[in-house]
This record gives sequence, C-alpha cells and structure tokens, in this order.
Amino acid sequence: MSFVEEMKAKAVNMGKKLVLPEGTELRTIEAARIITDEKIASEVILVGASGEIEKAAESIGVDLAGITISDPETSQLLGTYGKEYFELRKHKGLSEEDAVQGIKDPLKWGAMMVRLNDAHAMVAGADNATGKVLVAGFTIIKTSPGVSSASSCFVMDFPDKQWGNEGMMIFSDCATIPDPTTEQLAEIAMQASQSCRTFLQTEPITAMLSFSTKGSAKHPNVDKVTNALALVQAKAPELLIDGEMQLDAAIVPSVGEKKAPGSKVAGKANTLIFPDLQSGNIGYKLAQRFGNAGAYGPFLQGFAKPISDLSRGCSVEDIVNTCSVTMTQVED
Repeated sequence: MSFVEEMKAKAVNMGKKLVLPEGTELRTIEAARIITDEKIASEVILVGASGEIEKAAESIGVDLAGITISDPETSQLLGTYGKEYFELRKHKGLSEEDAVQGIKDPLKWGAMMVRLNDAHAMVAGADNATGKVLVAGFTIIKTSPGVSSASSCFVMDFPDKQWGNEGMMIFSDCATIPDPTTEQLAEIAMQASQSCRTFLQTEPITAMLSFSTKGSAKHPNVDKVTNALALVQAKAPELLIDGEMQLDAAIVPSVGEKKAPGSKVAGKANTLIFPDLQSGNIGYKLAQRFGNAGAYGPFLQGFAKPISDLSRGCSVEDIVNTCSVTMTQVED
C-alpha cells in the first residue's frame, strides 16, 4: 500500500469533517465529489454562494448530493462567527460591523469553521495565493500552544527502501520560512518530528543538517544549528535528535559511524531538518528529480488544527491526496 493509500485508509477510519473554502473552484468541486464518494471525510463542506457553487458544479457535470454548502451570506452561523472574529481582532481596531463583513471571506469562514469545530480540517490554495491561506490560518486557527511560527514538511518516498523508514522520510522546512531564527529552527525540528509520527507512523530519528558534522567546520550558520539543537533538547528531551550533521553522516551508516561516532541518529535519520529554505527547497527537488523520489506536500505543521495549502497549478488528484493526508493530522 502506497503512502497516499495508507493516509486515505486512515482518514476513512477517522471519519472527520473537511471544509474546502474555494467552493466555486472547479477542481475543488470535483475533488469534493471524490472525497465524499470515497468517504475520506465524513462530511465535505464547500464554502461560497449556493447558486454559484451549484452553477459551477452543473457546468462540469458534478452531482452535489451528500456535499454540504456553507453560504456565509445566508448562514445562521454568521452572527457567531462574526462575534468570534471580532474578539480575535478587536485589538487591531476591527469594529463589530467590519468583523461580520470580514468573516464572510471564504478563507476566513473556513478557518473559523475549523476553529469552532464545525469542521476538523481545511484545505485551500487552488484559487488563492499561499500568503492568503496562511493569513487565515494565523489570524483565526492560530499556531499550537508554545509555537510561534508554522512551517512545512514534505513526505519523501524513495524507490530505494534503504533510506529512512522503508524509503519514507520527512524533509523540513522546504516551503515556508526563508531564513529561520534559532528559535524557529528548533520549532521546525519539533514540528517535523511530530509530522514523522503522524505521517510515517514511526518514531522520528531527527538530524539537523549543516555543511559541518560535529564541529568539523566553524561558522555562524553552524552555530545556529547547534544552538537550535540545544533548544530542542531542553524542550523535548525525549526526542531522538542530533546535529549538526552533513547529509551523508545523517543517512549513511558507515559515514555516520566515522563522522559522528556514538550518535544514535547518525546513519539512521528518517527526519531531515534543513538549516534554511534555500537548502530545503533545493534538497527535496534534488531527491525528487535525481533520486526519483515521490514528493508529497508541502504539508503545514505547527498550527493548532490542520490546515493545508495547495499549489494553484494542482490537479484534482493533488487536492484529493492533500485532503487525505491533512485529515490524518486531526487529533481526537
């Protein structure tokens, strides 16, 4: 069973509710039909004007039976959502009237559904820039307690099963934070380790990558990695994590034994933490193109509740797969 098939099966068993704020987007409507039919979510909610969603669905021959439409303009939830949004943003000078109008934005509406447990997860981005999706997440869903910045990870599926957990690895952060601070890098490591548990269903063995292994080079960039490692070890002493490490020391047992003798991570890592976005983005694409690895994601991590961002060039299959994986992040 492939990674996506496993995530779909897990999502089916969990039976949670999914909101798709881009309710008139054609690929999203098609995906909603598939997700409903395959029972990946117990309920799929499309956000938008009812008439417009129905017209869009009719134009591509999609039956909306069994799919819920949430129209902010006519919903009985408008007052409740507007009041909650006002409470969240009144410190920014937002008036109650403007809050009621503002929450009608589909992305904000979907995020509020998740915040108030009317849905368990949100997926968007087929018709909106990443920035807009993240703003809705940050302002309404918020990050998890103790987390200042959300980040992202990719699930990498290698045809060569010697790597990671039977060919499966977590790469982070490859899509979100360009130049993380020491504190952010530590958060990325902890969030990615949790993603390993959720997605790979195994205990994380986490390596913090650098161009140096255990002091082989001196540079402020190396210091940031080692300082972040110290923060992680202080906050999550139970986590199996080590660094700083070059990539070969992290994943090749013979090299790890030579360069980092005594390390419980060296040569065994299934979760790789890149020091910045440049290296992370390049790294996952090198693995994808040269190593023929499947690259699933990016999946957002660090939010209080599950939210995922899509590429605007995504296919219907991409939306279904992303929704399936995102649903598995829901905590009971």
